Amino acid sequence: MENFVDNFWQLRLKDIEERLKKNNFEAIIVQSAKEAATFFMESVLPETKPKSLSFGGSMTLGSTGLLDTLATIDDLEVISPNKAGVSIEEKLELRRQGLLVDLYLSGTNAVTEDGALVNLDMIGNRVGAITFGPKKVVIFVGRNKIVPDLEAAMWRVKDYAAPANAMRLDCKTPCVETSECADCSSPGRICNSWTVTEKSFPKGRITVVLINEELGL
Repeated sequence: MENFVDNFWQLRLKDIEERLKKNNFEAIIVQSAKEAATFFMESVLPETKPKSLSFGGSMTLGSTGLLDTLATIDDLEVISPNKAGVSIEEKLELRRQGLLVDLYLSGTNAVTEDGALVNLDMIGNRVGAITFGPKKVVIFVGRNKIVPDLEAAMWRVKDYAAPANAMRLDCKTPCVETSECADCSSPGRICNSWTVTEKSFPKGRITVVLINEELGL
């Protein structure tokens, strides 16, 4: 069979898309981060007509280039949790404000084959927003985030994504030195709040954009 790897991922993503829809998520498959951005700008943004928007930290979201584009829209208030030149207290307040926006964008740490989102946060604003607050949530997911089940999702997060992110963010945690989770009590620990989103409520509140590329951690 020619293009067997592409065929494999098309079939796998189609299956995950169907599982997500059964769990009341909206879901769509796109072939690249660029196509994900096009889908968002041409479909999600016109349909939701948000007056305010915020986002969680996500390398996958960053790869779409959407944040730069959205910052240029005059009648859209973009609340950035990573605003430069402000105090820690002000950044926390921006994260609180981000829980009440019309539209929230994020990545996810893992998607299980039965169609659930699994996430682990340091502060909790990202998992909080996915769970409740913003009227609409859009999750951008690279195919590398797909795992068989909840156990595999938690293993992926603690044994790969969290240590790698701690290194990326230059955290002062043991995993930065060892690459292994020590279940530490470090002040800079980024692993504090788990969420498992088995279904979207209300139906369609969360849209999952499945991207046929390896993206993020």
